[in-house]
Amino acid sequence: MTRTDMPSSFDERAMLTTFLDYARATVHAKCEGLSDEDAGKAPLPGSPLMTISGLVSHLHWVEYSWMQVMFLGEEDHGPWTEEDPDREMRIGPDIPLAQLLADYEAQCDRYRKLVASLDLDTPAKRKVRSGKEVELRWIIMHLIEETARHNGHIDILREMADGVTGN
Repeated sequence: MTRTDMPSSFDERAMLTTFLDYARATVHAKCEGLSDEDAGKAPLPGSPLMTISGLVSHLHWVEYSWMQVMFLGEEDHGPWTEEDPDREMRIGPDIPLAQLLADYEAQCDRYRKLVASLDLDTPAKRKVRSGKEVELRWIIMHLIEETARHNGHIDILREMADGVTGN
């Protein structure tokens, strides 16, 4: 997977999609060479959900939620429940990291193709919690923010797991 933050052109679409792909590829880079055991560890006191595997699973389901459910308006078939709204983070450590990353990449590839076929002004089928309508452009920006934020978490957890920094 190539990781670059330099778009092929400087129009809005190229910049948004390049930065989203960069953040997505960073998830993979930060997980490279990490054992399943280390990916499933929750070393932060009071944060049993904060594992690298759980975060990769979460990012997969974040993309699903924003694109399939909010943007396309499809029925929500995510793993979360009212009793366990963070379930996607709990199932992560039970699945090999390589599979989580492959599932995440397949999901991203599907949405990459969808985004390429649509205008950035295309409105989402569902409104956000505040009741506001958003468009594809806003969802892409939100995914950049969410993925970049969780890359920071993964970076800290990776350093705690085996001392690897950077990427």
